[in-house]
Amino acid sequence: MFSSPLVVCFALFLSLPVVYLFSSSILPSKAAAPVPSSPLILPSAAASDELDDLSLFRRAATPAGRPPKCNRLGLKKPRPKIAFLFLTNSDLTFAPLWERFFKGHDHLYNIYIHADPAMKSSNTNSSSRTSTASSGKRVRLTGSRKHSNHLLLSWPARSIWDSGYRSPGGVFDGRFIVSKRTERATPALIAAARRLLASALLDDPANFYFALVSQHCIPLHSFSFMYKTLFGNSLEAVQAYINPSKFPSFIEILSDEPNLYERYTARGEDVMLPEVPFEQFRVGSQFFMLTRRHSLLAIKDRKLWRKFRLPCLNKESCYPEEHYFPTLLSMADPKGCGHYTLTRVNWTGSFDGHPHLYGPDEISPDLVYQLRESDLGYSHFFARKFSPESLRPLMDMADDIIFGTEISSSGDSGI
Repeated sequence: MFSSPLVVCFALFLSLPVVYLFSSSILPSKAAAPVPSSPLILPSAAASDELDDLSLFRRAATPAGRPPKCNRLGLKKPRPKIAFLFLTNSDLTFAPLWERFFKGHDHLYNIYIHADPAMKSSNTNSSSRTSTASSGKRVRLTGSRKHSNHLLLSWPARSIWDSGYRSPGGVFDGRFIVSKRTERATPALIAAARRLLASALLDDPANFYFALVSQHCIPLHSFSFMYKTLFGNSLEAVQAYINPSKFPSFIEILSDEPNLYERYTARGEDVMLPEVPFEQFRVGSQFFMLTRRHSLLAIKDRKLWRKFRLPCLNKESCYPEEHYFPTLLSMADPKGCGHYTLTRVNWTGSFDGHPHLYGPDEISPDLVYQLRESDLGYSHFFARKFSPESLRPLMDMADDIIFGTEISSSGDSGI
């Protein structure tokens, strides 16, 4: 028989693996080095927004959301439409001016509004700004305003109505899309623009041009001038379905601006590589007019978005909304774009990255004529940035100056 000390030693030897296995849960361990979080991992709220957007983008990119093929003669085909995409974080102050702009052209346009749910209204007590949509109920968005179409709009958990915002009514009534928080100089503005594009693509297959504007934008021409400049006469407009590549997008694309390298490296020295080399990094106005094919390209993109959504280390040089679309389209189809914007902005005396704000004392016919002009020989369609107090003088000259006279025919517009 084995002696007792030998048995005890043998038992202790056999128990060593068990002791080692459970020691980590019994004894305190050294603090592990923190694992750096990946910049591609989004916070839970942002991840939820991203999943919502991806679902919307997939639906908008399916063949069901695309315009049906046109027959040889273009019969039984509606004329192409312009989708006006309003990206706003405050009241649509210039809604009365836009109402007059759209009047009489119901079959040629659609309106879509992305309103920041955190926005604050300056007109919460104005009865003129209430509407049937202000109840916060779900609103059916229809491309033709007569028939239910593709998109059912509902509000996120915190509706913009909770902040006191009221729909301006009229042509804007029921035109709000599901919206997320936005913030200047962040990827949230890119996401909002893509959300507007996808909603408009999905809603009406006849939407051909997609114009992104802000609440501070005003039209500089009549709707008729704008439409004829883009599409020509009725027979030429049919070409939008037969030969869409004939029609360019209008987006500012610049490659030689000061401080471009500082903006390129705002997320880190080599973070944008390999997808976006500095030689292909572009800048331009965040407001554009894209064709349907380029709008589809924007909502299908995943590669560049993974880079542009990353947080910036240098906040002073971070303006992703001015780089994403110009870079994407410059890389994908530079010859399919007019490398200029149709929105006039005055950067003289700009402050903190904001352009000049026109006040009521500056509004005059001469200002409208001046804002229309371009050094490149084309006419601007829109202008920004205007103070809310500018509405009255603008309305006073809307019929006679803004919508009543044109500086040239569509053939001389240079577009």
